[in-house]
Amino acid sequence: MPLTVVLAEDSPLMRDGLVGVLTRFGHRVLAAVGDADALLTAVRELTPDIVVTDVRMPPDNTDDGLRAAIALRRENPTLPVLVLSQYIEQSYAAHLLDLGGDSGIGYLLKDRVSAVTEFVDAVTHVAAGATVVDPEVVRQLLNRRHDPLRRLTPREREVLALMAEGHANAEIARELYVTEAAVNKHVSGILQKLELRLDGQGHRRVLAVLAYLRA
Repeated sequence: MPLTVVLAEDSPLMRDGLVGVLTRFGHRVLAAVGDADALLTAVRELTPDIVVTDVRMPPDNTDDGLRAAIALRRENPTLPVLVLSQYIEQSYAAHLLDLGGDSGIGYLLKDRVSAVTEFVDAVTHVAAGATVVDPEVVRQLLNRRHDPLRRLTPREREVLALMAEGHANAEIARELYVTEAAVNKHVSGILQKLELRLDGQGHRRVLAVLAYLRA
């Protein structure tokens, strides 16, 4: 299903590339801007299906894009937001994920954009309400917490990583070549071992897992 997108990226080359990719896959970029103030204005005027924004951009060239995304999400908790970052900053991911809400949230490294299909899939998943976190960020989060995770089997670790990347149980089953029933069993075991409440909504489940891992 085609999506309407407002895109914010201060590099003209990257911005044009992202517009080209999204357009090639049938999505419509309503505005492509180069600073956080223009992002705020465009989203408020155009009401897109999803916002895709870089973290660092003018006017301050710090985390202006992230702060704009957080402000927009607080104004409209149903607005899906996908944030792109040049480097892994767990604090950025934490601030974004702390927004919670009932709509999609995503945090990807810019390197992931070069894998065009993965990037577009992430946009689609976030727009549909999922939480998508870059696999490298997930790995770092997993590596930070050894004690509770050592209770997990190797297969449960694989399932947890895929959960945190935003995959539903059926997708995890296909990825690992197991039955969905087996994945359901692994998920129940993971949540029990990590003392997390079972929640039927996938993105809430991912937020709970990531909140525990970064604590």
